[in-house]
Amino acid sequence: MPSLAQYRAETFKRELRGDLSPYQRSKLVDWRNEENVVKLERPTRIDRARELGYKAKSGFIVARSAAKKGGFFVPRPRAARRPKNMGIRLIRYNLNAQTLAERKAAEKFPGLEVLGSYYVGEDGKHKWFEVVLVDPHNPSVLSDKERKWIANPSQKGRVFRGLTAAGKRSRGLRNKASKDGFRVRVFKHRKATSKRRRANADLTRSP
Repeated sequence: MPSLAQYRAETFKRELRGDLSPYQRSKLVDWRNEENVVKLERPTRIDRARELGYKAKSGFIVARSAAKKGGFFVPRPRAARRPKNMGIRLIRYNLNAQTLAERKAAEKFPGLEVLGSYYVGEDGKHKWFEVVLVDPHNPSVLSDKERKWIANPSQKGRVFRGLTAAGKRSRGLRNKASKDGFRVRVFKHRKATSKRRRANADLTRSP
């Protein structure tokens, strides 16, 4: 028999397909009128929150965070020089939108650490993610065998050091296909280089 979490997951898939578009549209309108980071009583996607490590007890909170889509503008300096090749429009962040949303939530709650986040919606200007945060000094977290690792000093400020899943993706550490492709290209380059070297060596040894 399907569980409540499975029903919630199927409902979210229907929203993404557009089956519940009026409800989804009204929800996004409400989110646009709120602040960028809002603390929630319970996660919208309980299945994804539990996969990231969320537990319904003290020390765990969920916050919805908004990140702007697209790039931004840089003002052109006007004095003493003419920077002809300076970029003005379509400047891009080096981080993905999910990492930016996680950092906004961490700045809103400076005493908490980010476990992870998941996508909940977007419109023409924003993407919304729900961020799971943990209090590393809470006694219930310290006594939890599965989550007490977050209290390790090496995990302090982990979202700002790119240690979350979204941060690792923005650093190119979780894209296995690109890394494998890079290794294949390097291997082919080395193989071709060695062939050229052997051919040149044969030419030099020939009378």
